[in-house]
Amino acid sequence: MGMRSSGVSQQDEKHVPLLEIQGISCNYGLERAVYDLSLTVNKAEQVCLLGPSGCGKTTVLRAVAGFQQLLSGSISINGQCVSRPGEVLSPEKRRVGMVFQDHALFPHLSVEQNVGSGLRTMSTAQRQTTVSEILERVGLTRVARRFPHELSGGQQQRVALARALAPKPLLLLMDEPFSSLDLDLRERMGQEVADMLKANGITCILVTHDQNDAFAMGDKVGVMADGRLVQWDTAYNLYHEPGTRFVADFIGNGIFLPAEVKSPRVVDSEFGEFSGDQDIVMPSGSQVEVLIRPDDVVLDVDSPVRGRVVRKAFKGAEILYTIRFETGTTVLALFPSHANFEVGDDIGIRLEVDHLVTFAIGTASTDSVQ
Repeated sequence: MGMRSSGVSQQDEKHVPLLEIQGISCNYGLERAVYDLSLTVNKAEQVCLLGPSGCGKTTVLRAVAGFQQLLSGSISINGQCVSRPGEVLSPEKRRVGMVFQDHALFPHLSVEQNVGSGLRTMSTAQRQTTVSEILERVGLTRVARRFPHELSGGQQQRVALARALAPKPLLLLMDEPFSSLDLDLRERMGQEVADMLKANGITCILVTHDQNDAFAMGDKVGVMADGRLVQWDTAYNLYHEPGTRFVADFIGNGIFLPAEVKSPRVVDSEFGEFSGDQDIVMPSGSQVEVLIRPDDVVLDVDSPVRGRVVRKAFKGAEILYTIRFETGTTVLALFPSHANFEVGDDIGIRLEVDHLVTFAIGTASTDSVQ
């Protein structure tokens, strides 16, 4: 497979494509797993593929790594076409590093030996220098001679990351790298890894089913469903401006409140009218659902809109309440933890919907915002 010039050497590196996936489709076994997927990752970007189990995200990662054949489309890395139907550049020639879900460390090798295991073409002196530098970068110099079983889960994760980065890959691929860690550690490790990748300008794709991992790591996040890339966007836009009902339901918490379109930018519900800054494409009188996030619900002791607390979940600085109203409607509300209500308490609320997101009643999960 020949090289082709990117023609963008004078541009800001942040806007230079490193990975270009164009219309790829692939199978998992005998079943179609990915349909006509396209995306571009620029140099020094950290991006995520997010979705439920079986959505095709790991198949995409395997295709980028060179372990998966394509039925259609192409994959290019740094301007070189590395995959197309019937033609695949071998994984070891792609300059791609991988971090696996189970870390895949060699138990009989020390930390420094694990990190240096992919550097056999280097001289002993070069290998030692490279290993020392990468261990210092990930904060593992003090445990260089320990074995994997002597390390914590977080330390093992960093060894796996150091081993993947040691050969200086063009692209780092991470497949559910934090799933084996407990919640507190995975949040801390996610932020540490994100900071390190950004500080060193490393281009990375993370595959995960966990939104917190995706939002901590990703400059952009691609939500996948049923083998398709449903929305490729920033975390902020996925949460506040979801493009489909599936994304609205999958990202964050929220409920869908029945309402009626009153004018191009106004809907009316049992909680009153809401207005947005973009036109609703459905005509006046149409029945829609409005996405209500927990942060759209404001505590208001004087409000005539009152409901009963039926569930509470303590989140530290905040408490997530489930509030049910006489009509049977249930909303989720996120209040500061000093506003401590008990199950069964009657409370007043009002809705402040800054981002009006509506869907036609009966909308399929993949249908777009109305």
